[in-house]
Amino acid sequence: MTEFTEAARGVYVIAPTPFTKDGAVDMESTDRMVDFFLERGADGLTVLGMMGEAPKLTLEESRAFVQRILERVKERVPVIVGVSAPGFAQMGALSEMVMGDGATGVMVAPPSSLRSDDQILGYYRQVAETLGDATPFVLQDFPLVTNVVVPVPVILNIVKELPSCVCLKHEDWPGLAKIAALRAASDGGARRISILCGNGGLFLPEELARGADGAMTGFAYPEMMIEVCRLHTAGEEQRARDVFDAYLPLARYEQQPGLGLALRKYTLAKRGIIAEPKLRRPGPSLSAADIADLESLIARQTARLNEIA
Repeated sequence: MTEFTEAARGVYVIAPTPFTKDGAVDMESTDRMVDFFLERGADGLTVLGMMGEAPKLTLEESRAFVQRILERVKERVPVIVGVSAPGFAQMGALSEMVMGDGATGVMVAPPSSLRSDDQILGYYRQVAETLGDATPFVLQDFPLVTNVVVPVPVILNIVKELPSCVCLKHEDWPGLAKIAALRAASDGGARRISILCGNGGLFLPEELARGADGAMTGFAYPEMMIEVCRLHTAGEEQRARDVFDAYLPLARYEQQPGLGLALRKYTLAKRGIIAEPKLRRPGPSLSAADIADLESLIARQTARLNEIA
């Protein structure tokens, strides 16, 4: 069985939830999507995250979707499941279900009600107690969405007190100094956990240079992030930046607040990875101008890759 530990590295692709035209979870597209991510070299998958439209799924749909992914993965890579919930009863129930089905870890974001450092630390103490010592968890640090700022000393206290916290999903922005500070602390003797970064890979070369271990995020071209991480690990930092630069126009466009997932799903459907670019309601719709922009960027990217080939 695959494990998820402090040593996690590489790219853990955030998987969107595919839907049919009528809004049902599309299991056939789910199979195709998983195959695509693994064929491209993903080191792991993360499902039911914020970009996976998790709050729009019923508990039964969530479990069925996770089970389908686990069946398709066949323990080839770790699968992390987002279990953030308003209450610990729901979080504990979903975590117990998915871990029992074969997931290798869970991810928890802080609720927006937390205001002080003590409240944040106390919350994650309760998270660890709810999940149990045998369930590794990811601390999702995404203040642009949660409105909860988790300072470096608080993260270090969580890491010190809670051995089941094995990874930080770093999405603070700007946040490069936070990565450097956490790595300096671990170099000085603090427990070292994995740092996997988000924000669509938009700062991936700089994050890797500051000490991140990889990415845990989504992008319609995950092969870019996978290749950048591979080249960085091999010591080919300049080549890694060249690859990153080739995809930057698309990565930049996809990172528009509010439209990002709709743009990503449109591109994934365009590439034949999912059948429909459907978002479950409530969700934004792309305008004709948005689609024209995206089509132009995709065409330019295809031409660019053909030139390289």
